[in-house]
Amino acid sequence: MKKVEVSAQVPEKKEGDKVVQKHLGPVTIMVDYGETAEESVKMFGAEPVNSNAFANWRVTIQNNIRAALKQGLDQKAIQAKLGTAKMGVAQTGAKVDPIQAYLGMFQTATPEEQQKMLADLQARAAKK
Repeated sequence: MKKVEVSAQVPEKKEGDKVVQKHLGPVTIMVDYGETAEESVKMFGAEPVNSNAFANWRVTIQNNIRAALKQGLDQKAIQAKLGTAKMGVAQTGAKVDPIQAYLGMFQTATPEEQQKMLADLQARAAKK
């Protein structure tokens, strides 16, 4: 077991010129923490350790989903990319169907962007 510092603060929040939340903190506290997963399980129990690990992993997966959405991927492509995710393993190199990815980008594009995409495809097809 070791003691670790945990710090937090609340930043000031403004709406226009009005401060709606004053800056609070920072505050630093000391907490006991297991040096290994096994020690954490002994200290807190398997269910809380697993539950907390999943809660943090869920945030990681959600961030990956948001990044995939910004890339224009659809539900099917995101499932293919992240459906076999493993906790603690980066999701680089996951296979994504490029056609589905492009269709996802097309569906989320503005009408102007869609026209440009169509023009690009027609120009490429004419070169063959």
